[in-house]
Amino acid sequence: MKRRVLKLYVFRHGQSTFNRDHRFTGSVDAKLTRKGILHAKLIARKLKSKKFQVAIHTHLSRSKDTLKEVLKFHPECTVILQDDRMIERSYGDLQGLTHEEFIRRIGKQEFSLLSHGDAIENLNPKMRKEAEKFLGEEEYNVIHRGYNTPPPKGESFADVEKRVKSFISDLIKFIKKKKVSVAISAHGNSIRLLRKILENASVKETVSWFIPYDKVFEYSIY
Repeated sequence: MKRRVLKLYVFRHGQSTFNRDHRFTGSVDAKLTRKGILHAKLIARKLKSKKFQVAIHTHLSRSKDTLKEVLKFHPECTVILQDDRMIERSYGDLQGLTHEEFIRRIGKQEFSLLSHGDAIENLNPKMRKEAEKFLGEEEYNVIHRGYNTPPPKGESFADVEKRVKSFISDLIKFIKKKKVSVAISAHGNSIRLLRKILENASVKETVSWFIPYDKVFEYSIY
């Protein structure tokens, strides 16, 4: 008998007010913008023909509200769970700060690249290029060595990876035991570390990724 392949569908919440204003969001409960709701509807269309029985969100409204749009097409999904191991990375003292102000403070050496540099990965591709140009390639590349160093009162990538790894371990056991497919409405950096683990990617690859609002990452669980 052919074994049923179970699926994992992972997507980022739509644009939030902090995303729109180019601010570090982290664990702040920023709401979806109108464009963010359109992003959620686009994800919903992409998942319309898929089937899953369980959905997971974090306690943040942007995760829950994006999932609401998706679930409109999935009456087969009867179990909704919350798990904050997939919440956004906490940026500590950077939360609420604009990206432009962050880059200026790095340039003035008010922030250390060692403890704050990895925050550059949260910038969109255009702004990353501006940061690289502003800082210089050699300084810019230092950020990859800050993987284990959190910003003050925040989380390092290693911190996020640890909790996401725990989540994945429990999730795969759950999927196999219950024989269900699962959809997850998550956040850019939790998805980044989930991808690193499931795709066996390097640190350099991981911090180079930009996680878009309109993409579904699909994995098969055997």
